[in-house]
Amino acid sequence: MFFLNGIFRKRIDRTLLLIILFSIIGAWPVGWFANIGRIAYPADIQSMGPKAVVRVPLNERALIGWGGDRLETNYHVIKPNERWAYDILMPPAEVKSSMLEDYGIYGAEVMAPASGTVVSINNDEKDVVPGEDDFQSMAGNHIYLRLDESGTFLLLAHLKKGSIKVREDQHVNEGEVLAQVGNSGSSSEPHLHIHHQRQDPSKVNMFFAEGLPLYFRTENGVMMPERGTYISGK
Repeated sequence: MFFLNGIFRKRIDRTLLLIILFSIIGAWPVGWFANIGRIAYPADIQSMGPKAVVRVPLNERALIGWGGDRLETNYHVIKPNERWAYDILMPPAEVKSSMLEDYGIYGAEVMAPASGTVVSINNDEKDVVPGEDDFQSMAGNHIYLRLDESGTFLLLAHLKKGSIKVREDQHVNEGEVLAQVGNSGSSSEPHLHIHHQRQDPSKVNMFFAEGLPLYFRTENGVMMPERGTYISGK
């Protein structure tokens, strides 16, 4: 009888352990929203390619809000499609104002980071009041650009309503004015989101795309700037 009780107890202990283990695994993604248990998507920057080196998409001196290869400086790294994404600001920023015009980057001209063809645009979403979540889509007003050099794609997102100056299938040259920075989509304050991906957004949903490394040519050379870094184009 003691032997049977021992076996039964071991089975209970094993079952309980499995329940706890699967509960932790199931709860892990939920913890992301509370900054608990987040890890960078396991992609080696040295082996990933093709890499894109582009001009800074703003003419004015800009501040990296989120960027780089590390979770500490770039919250995007947990997402495969945004593994090396950037959020770009211009002072004044992070001022907690509900007025769009209080943010330095609002209305700034967005320049083509590289030569390519416009494959997708959205130009009709309203700019959201900072701090509110009354948005229509995640990226808001945006431009997808297929790069001439690599055939991969850049996303420029959270643009100002009605500001896009290009059309789908139009070829643009590096430095050409594309739009203005806004606060459309899922955005806590005016900023420019940019990321590099392998898949064509007209064929693959952005959330299933593979993010690729993205570098800027700056006054200090080619770099992948991290949060808190000021950059100017070269």
